[in-house]
Amino acid sequence: MPKYSRLFRRFLFSYIVILAIPSIAGYMSYRTSIAVTESISIENNVTQLQKSQEILERRMVEVESFTRQLALNQDLSVLLNEKLVDEKTNVYGIWRISRDIMAYSQTNDFLKNFYIYLNNFNVIIMPGNTYFRPEHYYQTSYYSNLSLDEWKRTVLEKTHRSEIMPLSPFVNNGTQSSVITFMQSLPLDSFSDSSPATIVTIIDEQTINSVLSGLRTPNGGWTYISDAQGHTISLQGISQEEIDQLSADSRFAKDKVSQFYKDDLVIKIRSQSTGWVYSTGIPRQVLMENANKIKYITWSVTGVALLIGLFVGFMLSSRNTAPINRLISVVKEQFDKEAMERNEYDFLQGNISKMITNNKRLESELNRQLPLIRDTFYKRLIAGEYQSREEMISAAAQADTELNLNAGYTGILQINGYSGMDSVEILNELYAARLILKQILIDAGSHMHVHLTDLGSDRIVTIFTPKEKEEAEALGKEDIEQLLAMLAQLAFNEYRITITAAISDPFSSFMEVSRSYEQARQALEYAVYMNRTGIVWFSDTRIESNTYYYPIDVELRIISTIRAGDAAEAERIVQSLIEQNTENRELSMEMKHQLIGEVKGTLLKILDQKALMESTLFEEMKNRIIGIQESEAFELISREINEIIEVMCSLITIKKNDAHLKTVKQINEYIAEMYADRDLNLYRIAEKVERPEKYISQLYKEVTGTNLSDHLEKIRMDHAAILLKGNRYNVDEIASQVGYNSSHSFRRAFKRVMGIPPSSFRQSVED
Repeated sequence: MPKYSRLFRRFLFSYIVILAIPSIAGYMSYRTSIAVTESISIENNVTQLQKSQEILERRMVEVESFTRQLALNQDLSVLLNEKLVDEKTNVYGIWRISRDIMAYSQTNDFLKNFYIYLNNFNVIIMPGNTYFRPEHYYQTSYYSNLSLDEWKRTVLEKTHRSEIMPLSPFVNNGTQSSVITFMQSLPLDSFSDSSPATIVTIIDEQTINSVLSGLRTPNGGWTYISDAQGHTISLQGISQEEIDQLSADSRFAKDKVSQFYKDDLVIKIRSQSTGWVYSTGIPRQVLMENANKIKYITWSVTGVALLIGLFVGFMLSSRNTAPINRLISVVKEQFDKEAMERNEYDFLQGNISKMITNNKRLESELNRQLPLIRDTFYKRLIAGEYQSREEMISAAAQADTELNLNAGYTGILQINGYSGMDSVEILNELYAARLILKQILIDAGSHMHVHLTDLGSDRIVTIFTPKEKEEAEALGKEDIEQLLAMLAQLAFNEYRITITAAISDPFSSFMEVSRSYEQARQALEYAVYMNRTGIVWFSDTRIESNTYYYPIDVELRIISTIRAGDAAEAERIVQSLIEQNTENRELSMEMKHQLIGEVKGTLLKILDQKALMESTLFEEMKNRIIGIQESEAFELISREINEIIEVMCSLITIKKNDAHLKTVKQINEYIAEMYADRDLNLYRIAEKVERPEKYISQLYKEVTGTNLSDHLEKIRMDHAAILLKGNRYNVDEIASQVGYNSSHSFRRAFKRVMGIPPSSFRQSVED
């Protein structure tokens, strides 16, 4: 569908508006449903917490009722009033009490663990068991946070009136747990500091949590109960530290029944009878489980309805605008014909004029941006950011630079006398000075190309290259010195500008420009250090260094060139690296060993590539790399490294060629299958083979020698020729069957490929 079809967009927009109105209403209804569902979920959880509260309080009432029943037990009353005579204990009476209370522990899980302490006999009575010394009981069942004396003082010897000891750590026969303790003194009307007897009921935290289990879900949640003083009664699914943090957080409102805190809904209620505070936390995803179901169903139904509606709208818009679109398509393909109606010509003329205007505007903007693109290219070039020769050549073409890729020099010009000055006036003066120097170099460099880019406010990077590839050998130090001497003299005589020029050794490939720039930078540092002006060559500044030269960008270029299969470029980089470390540096034997070790490490990294790991030569190459002797002369080491590089690159090239042939085969098969599709284009083919459009276009041309578009056209024409040999279809129908939108385009393409129009071809077959 043509993008410029205003009628089509208007139709489609109308259908979209029709779809949008009920969609907005549905969204509002959806939000209301979610809010109602959330409110109902909160109410249900509050109700559940209230029911759990009622159950727990009823169970605690049962415990209290149990103590009241014991207070009415006649046998126990006799024991309470009986005096210890001659240290003789009423064993029979104690046994009867132990037997009688056994039924309570078997019928009520809250009474599984309780005992009666008789002060007059100093005995502890339990269901089915008796301890005639409390110390014996406390050896097996004790509070971890209370000593024996503290336990006697706070539990046994003190008067209690339905008191509850908060959650405490407790050990029972070696089993660690947390318990709350209900204590009641007998008789019930005891008001003195000590009482004849004390009933102690120990309730395990797990027993309490079982009552609250309905508040937790398999996906999380927590419960917390505290008494009126804030002491912990029960804790489940959350730590005490988290409870303390929640209570101390100012964002948590303590007087609200329900509120969201972080990712949980926190519900909090207080008992009117006991003053206990019941809290529970429900994860938001659990709370919103039903709401999420509504959300998924709503969005799914809405999404399907919108897609169907958009599809129907698209089809209706296409059908309603088809006549005008066909007319525009014909006008577009035949705009060079004179036989056209007035209105159609005016329409086409207006669009073409607009396209020409936009194209000129774009071209003007690109030309205006060209200096910035060129400057960026130079900066990336001297920084060594280009990982392959092909990438650098493409960038140079985009920047429209006249680069001779064979040889040249890199230099840095420094304007003297401005060190440490950064006022606005000085920066403006330096800007003018840089412009003057650049213009002088451009005007004077008639026999060479001079490429320039700024380096800070007082420096200019220069790249000198011959104008023709054949002149690469002719460009020497004398030419550079002559040009720079003229520049220095003219700049000083005319503008009183003095400069220092630092020039590198010659480079033989533009992949070495970054190394050459590094040489120029080192030469400039040497000149500044030695307080020299004029022209300083890197070859005249031998560096005494305790370290070797092997920057990361050089290593990355070696890796990228080998992985690209460019053996010559990789060997040139290695040779340049060795020259940098032998001719311009004095390395100790230790530094030499470290340098060769680094290069061996780089080669071993490259071996990790799949194309090399699958090769039968993998182990041999690995052993050859490891076997390089650091003590050998650099010449022998360089020769061995170059041989290894050649083997690697040959294996990678073979692997790439196989992959290229496979990709081309996949393209041909896809075209043979889909040639009749009118929308089949370079983008669709690239999407099928999962490669960029530009890449597959260049690859197909390199492998087959034929343009991809020409191959597609040839396949379509071959099938068209087969159909033309029969009389079943006319030319218009054949054009549609081989993937053309109009018969006119098909006729032009057929004549271009076959040399004659389709009708003539059919006539010649019939004859």
